[in-house]
Amino acid sequence: MRRIGSKFGPGVLVTAAFIGPGTVTTASIAGAQFGFALLWALAFSVLATIVLQEMAARLALVTRQGLSQALRSAYRDRWLGSASVILVIAAVGIGNAAYQTGNITGAALGLQSISGIDLGWWALLVGALAGVLLATGVYALIEKLLISLVLLMSLVFLLTLAMVRPSIGAMLDGLLLPTLPAGSLLTVMALIGTTVVPYNLFLHASAVQEKWPPALSKPTALRESRLDTCVAIGLGGLITLAIMSTSAAAFFGGDQAFSAATMSQQLEPLLGPAARYFFAAGLFAAGLSSAVTAPLAAAYAVCGVLGWPRDLRGGRFRAVWVAVLVCGTVFSAIGIKPLAAILFAQAANGFLLPFCAVFLLLIMNRRDMLGAYTNKTLANTLGVAVVLVTVALGIIKIQQVLGAIRGG
Repeated sequence: MRRIGSKFGPGVLVTAAFIGPGTVTTASIAGAQFGFALLWALAFSVLATIVLQEMAARLALVTRQGLSQALRSAYRDRWLGSASVILVIAAVGIGNAAYQTGNITGAALGLQSISGIDLGWWALLVGALAGVLLATGVYALIEKLLISLVLLMSLVFLLTLAMVRPSIGAMLDGLLLPTLPAGSLLTVMALIGTTVVPYNLFLHASAVQEKWPPALSKPTALRESRLDTCVAIGLGGLITLAIMSTSAAAFFGGDQAFSAATMSQQLEPLLGPAARYFFAAGLFAAGLSSAVTAPLAAAYAVCGVLGWPRDLRGGRFRAVWVAVLVCGTVFSAIGIKPLAAILFAQAANGFLLPFCAVFLLLIMNRRDMLGAYTNKTLANTLGVAVVLVTVALGIIKIQQVLGAIRGG
């Protein structure tokens, strides 16, 4: 078991990053309002995430460069290079500082719901705990903690899914027959947007280099990395599916109204009165895992694109993640939602996700960089499909941000 477990890690970081409070809430809303009808959107999200993350990991293991380093070197001495630096800092650096507020608040809400202690105090505790974990500068310790948190969420929701016994036929219809019920478009966009996350590409490309050193043969590293990516992200998709399905069984078509206060009731078939405590634990796990990975991703991306060392113990590296963590903790503790920063970050991510997807697809076909490890026909076909959807996603997200600005 220890030998099998040693082959996993970076993919779990990606799963821990996208299974945050936002994903738990979005999946619960999707199930409560639309039943199993949007499972196809989740399936596409997981497939798109696996395709893009596998490309980012392969690029890193073959070239020994992170995604931000590859961007920097590919567009050296061009205006596009400067634009990519600005875009990465805006979307990943500033963006993660804004989103960190939601990660810490989500974890703090889980603790507040079972303790009654003020949210601000819990936010400070969560921020401090995330800081201690990051300050160790030990990749293996962070990896093991996040694996434990992901497994905790998996166990609770998957056992509940087995207890509620949802209709297999209805689930298969939702997975295989794409539909858009009235009013569901924004929820579909949210499901895809919380799973296919730009900063995870930077995080994954750097993490695989920590996990599989240059001394290991490329075929072995790539084989283990693909297994890690598929299994870990597939597990993340299974967790999200379980959350959607338990919520659908508890709320869709029933008399019980769905709200933040009643979300934990989806776990009652398994846990009874203890459901609120386990849901709080799941929300805390989701929030803490994202609160650790978001600053880490920002540090990898910003340091890589600026040409700074990506050493977990390095001064500049620490300065970036400390800035992201402090911003999120302070905003969460004092109860301020940095709406302007979040809108700005969403707009930047709307540009960054298609930009990264197109860049990955182009660079993964360059034999001068990847040799025999360039994309094959299947990877290119899947990549083009993902690019088209991410471009559409980016346009929709930018339109939403512009609409919000005009409405404000």
